[in-house]
Amino acid sequence: MSTSVLVEGLAFAEGPRWRGERLWFSDVAAGEVCSVGLGGDLTVVARIDGGPSGLGWLPDGTLLVARGEPASVMAVSPAGDVREYADLRTIATHPPNDMVVDQEGRTWLGTCDIAGIPTPAASQLLCIQPDRSVEVVDTQMCFPNGSVVTTDGSTLIVAETFGAGFQAFNIDGGHGGAKRQWAEVAGAYPDGICLDEEGAVWFADARGRCAVRVREGGEILDRVSTEQGCYACTLGGPDGRTLFLCTGEFGPSGRSRENRKGRIEMTTVAIGGAGSP
Repeated sequence: MSTSVLVEGLAFAEGPRWRGERLWFSDVAAGEVCSVGLGGDLTVVARIDGGPSGLGWLPDGTLLVARGEPASVMAVSPAGDVREYADLRTIATHPPNDMVVDQEGRTWLGTCDIAGIPTPAASQLLCIQPDRSVEVVDTQMCFPNGSVVTTDGSTLIVAETFGAGFQAFNIDGGHGGAKRQWAEVAGAYPDGICLDEEGAVWFADARGRCAVRVREGGEILDRVSTEQGCYACTLGGPDGRTLFLCTGEFGPSGRSRENRKGRIEMTTVAIGGAGSP
């Protein structure tokens, strides 16, 4: 499959989500949360210093944004006003990164030892309940990154970038339960992910310059190549079959305001998106 460029000239795009006929994403290094239509019309929704990343919406429509420094989750009003939703400074061992908000308003959030790359320390998976209380679900994640919740709300799937695979957690009574390996993808570095209607996961391979579709158990089903590194992906568009890919350069030069090599590319796939996001 070939890709086309929806928008370019970004610093470092992360956390793509399709909502309201637009693609929403964080431009991490620029400190901006943006949305873009399929015609390429870009809007800056909010400005958040400190590395905005993962996005999600509460049931009441409030936009939540993970922020790396200081560790927190921010809430954004429709007018673009920003306030703190959850202070994680005394809980998070590393900067918050990617996250997913489920249909009940629970925020599942990973913290990542970005400074420790290429040998990052084990880090956490957190859950922020609808009452804003914070629970530590797991402390031994290998760089938890993209995450999805299955359509029935029973399972959370989390990519481990430096674990070359995915872990699944039962959602028991609204809390993170039993953990199991969902799939192993040896040699890959799974970053942002999304779920499709057949229960397969598309993942951005951070070092493979591609996005890969994988079934539970590890069977590779499809692959889309990109010219640059691929760091996040999501399904959306009018029929849910447009695969959006965040591409660019990682590292000190890549994740800077001056770097403008970041793009969002897109292609059409056969199976539409499902679950959260």
